[in-house]
Amino acid sequence: MRLSAAVRASKRDPLLQTVKTAVATILAWWVTELLIPDGPPPVFAAIAAMLVVQPSINQSLTKGIERSAGVVAGVVLATGLGMAFGTAAWVVLLAVTAALVLAWGLRLTTGSANQVAISALLVLAMGASTPDYAYVRVIETGIGALLGVMVHLALVPPVALAPARSAMELLGVETAEAMERLADALSAPKTRPGRLLLIADARRLIPLLEEATEALDDAEDSLHLNPRAGRYKDDFAAMRESLEILRKIGVQARGMTRAFVDHYDDKVCEEPIVAGIAEELLRAAHDTRLRLRLAMPDPGSEHLEDTAPQLTAPIDVSAPTGRRWILIGSLMEDLRRIRHELGAQSG
Repeated sequence: MRLSAAVRASKRDPLLQTVKTAVATILAWWVTELLIPDGPPPVFAAIAAMLVVQPSINQSLTKGIERSAGVVAGVVLATGLGMAFGTAAWVVLLAVTAALVLAWGLRLTTGSANQVAISALLVLAMGASTPDYAYVRVIETGIGALLGVMVHLALVPPVALAPARSAMELLGVETAEAMERLADALSAPKTRPGRLLLIADARRLIPLLEEATEALDDAEDSLHLNPRAGRYKDDFAAMRESLEILRKIGVQARGMTRAFVDHYDDKVCEEPIVAGIAEELLRAAHDTRLRLRLAMPDPGSEHLEDTAPQLTAPIDVSAPTGRRWILIGSLMEDLRRIRHELGAQSG
């Protein structure tokens, strides 16, 4: 593994996230010094503010506050041990061990467990062993957490719909192209390497679906408790519905491709019904793109003049030659399911 891959993320966090974290940390330090002038530097307030400022409001009120609770637990634990045994080196090690065991017993997350241990270590390293110290540090942590949430709310929490839209558009385009590639393969004989490439291209839909699902989940998380969520509610619902349709169409497109390769023969393109299936696949690809553009209109794109779906009435099937009925029957059934997903939405 390259060292850079171990220490660097695949993409940068938004600059606004970095700015908010810095502002919250500085503000927590200054405010705490004003409210609690006597005592050690307000390290715990700064830590709490830094932890609370997460990418979304929902994460701020869950992961951030959860880890802030770890700070409080570590402070209380370390202060109790310090009052009982002093602040010798072995007490510090005992406090860290006890913090980790306590976190394990309570089934805390890894971040919370580490925060309990770090807080206990900081308290004893500063030589504190009085109840007042613990009380003040808990108040200090609360101040930092509260200021972190306030800064996060004040600096317009981001709505992560743009990455979800991009992932959805990529999935929609690839889904439509998978059907177009299969339509082309049905129109003329296909070599074995060409058929294998056809399967490989269809399988690309799987990681694209996973990426789109993850992006949409992130978008949903960014909308939770967000004051701007109301204006994006309908857009998000349309994207979630479109994702489910693309998922189902992708399953059918991969199934049709697999059936074509498994039951292929060089003469299958000569069957009269195969040309009709290929034509319907092209129309389904058109309707897939249309469905996506109507669900997620792009203000910068051209206005759609023709918004009518192209899928036609069911195809009349004549008896195929030999065992080709297996392939043609499979293609027809998957095509019917694609028609259902698109036709049910477009009327």
